[in-house]
Amino acid sequence: MNKNILYIAIAIVIGLLAGWLIFGDSGTDTASNKDLSDLTENHDHDGETASQMWTCSMHPQIMQPEPGDCPICGMDLIPAESSAEGLAMNEIKMTDNAVALANIQTTIVGTGKTSSSDGVISLSGKIATNEENNTIQASYFDGRIERLNVNYEGQQVSRGQLLATIYSPSLIAAQQELLTAASLKDSQPALYNAVRNKLRNWKVSESQINAIESSGKVRENFPVYATVSGTVVEVMAREGDYVKQGQPILKVSNLGNVWAEFDAYESSIAQFKKGQNITITTNAYPNKEFDATISFIDPILNTATRTVTVRATLNNKENLFKPGMFVTGKVKGTTPTVSNESVTVPASAVLWTGERSLVYVKTNPNEPVFEIREVTLSNRNGDTYIVVSGLRNGEEIVTNGTFTVDAAAQLQGKKSMMNQGKEDEAMMPMAQMEMSLPIAFQQGFKKALPSYYKMKDAFVSSDAVKVSAFAKATSQQLKSLSTSSLGAMEQSHFKKSIEMLEAIVTNDLLENQRAHFVILNENMVALAKNIASVDSAIYVQKCPMADNNKGALWLSTEKNIRNPYYGEQMMTCGSVIETIQ
Repeated sequence: MNKNILYIAIAIVIGLLAGWLIFGDSGTDTASNKDLSDLTENHDHDGETASQMWTCSMHPQIMQPEPGDCPICGMDLIPAESSAEGLAMNEIKMTDNAVALANIQTTIVGTGKTSSSDGVISLSGKIATNEENNTIQASYFDGRIERLNVNYEGQQVSRGQLLATIYSPSLIAAQQELLTAASLKDSQPALYNAVRNKLRNWKVSESQINAIESSGKVRENFPVYATVSGTVVEVMAREGDYVKQGQPILKVSNLGNVWAEFDAYESSIAQFKKGQNITITTNAYPNKEFDATISFIDPILNTATRTVTVRATLNNKENLFKPGMFVTGKVKGTTPTVSNESVTVPASAVLWTGERSLVYVKTNPNEPVFEIREVTLSNRNGDTYIVVSGLRNGEEIVTNGTFTVDAAAQLQGKKSMMNQGKEDEAMMPMAQMEMSLPIAFQQGFKKALPSYYKMKDAFVSSDAVKVSAFAKATSQQLKSLSTSSLGAMEQSHFKKSIEMLEAIVTNDLLENQRAHFVILNENMVALAKNIASVDSAIYVQKCPMADNNKGALWLSTEKNIRNPYYGEQMMTCGSVIETIQ
């Protein structure tokens, strides 16, 4: 009996132990699974946190997945703003109702085909005065303008018309010489003739000379007469001005024929030749077409706009064309204008600001989300534009209601046609930043510039060894300066300049050195612009094609362009954008 009770007790204990082991393990597994689930959830949240992007307040184009320093200016990065809808800074979202009301239509761009306009190229331009018909009306003697009879632009003048009256001490003395020589003309005819010739050279007429001689009186004020007929296009002096001999008073142009000047893109230069027919229209006379021929194609390319000037001469006997008037020219190209690989867009899709060409790209195929995009265009081909860069085949763009989308972007404070946004502002020359630099720092900074100029010249010569040597010399000069009194922004630019110089010194490849030179100049120009006085003018110059067509700056003591980013390949590419004096 006792044994049975013992066996039962042992069985109960074993059963309880087995139950605890089974259910305890299950509970542990459950807890473990819960912990794993929590870890997974935490991991996902960490992933969401990692998606936070960091940007620079001065250079919003900088986007990095983690905090740090701006690679351009060295400032601390800040969290990038993102809308509740997850839109990029240059994207906008419209409601379906707004899209329907504005009749916004989109088209998927694709490979261009030969235009139905049979290769007709449209050019935009304006009327200009014919420089060959311009005449300068100058003063033929020194004096003060007592009266200016023709004193505003657009005034018509006729040959022989009185333009101005001038008081001339030198002419008064010459008249006195004439009266004296007239009394001695029998005994000294050579002297007499020399004095008369002197007055003739000053455009004093024979009748005026004879009148002075016969009256025996000196005339104080002398008239200046027009030598040609035409329209005053510029008044170059005012009453009371003292003018020198040969100094211009007026510019007069004969508007009987004028120039129509058009800008032709670099990619289409081969389509034009002298003597080619061009049909010209203007908004002032929309129902009229004027036929002309191309008389001049500029042999020099404008490196800023990548265009050349194409000119035609127009008969203007009826005075229909006014200088400054916008005109459109249509030319039948000498070769097909659209290749099979060209991307074309309807003209209605393009917003043109005068400097930039913009389109709106639909970035989400399922929602009305649009992104503004800057594009580079070739010439207009009928009702389409050829896109050189900025768009790819298959992208969807707005072709109707583009201005409505742009207006919505403006209302939302986003980048638009009129508002270039922070990204473009960041591309402005950093030399426009105002800084406070101590006098001692300014003096020391100026001492470092000669080494910088030599480094720049070494870049022009594409000599990597000399570039490193002069970069090292420039760095040593800057490192000797005291920066304790500089503000945070000033110190940031200064430290970044030294960092880039050291990077140039340690690099052997010229291309890498030039990449660092871009960032160096963003900071050096900013500092140089805030120097109170310089010994001689410093020219801030810019190459629009450097740094992958973003443009890059440099400093020079010479006004002539010698490009450090391309050297002999594109020696004169660039322009002076500012002068530090």
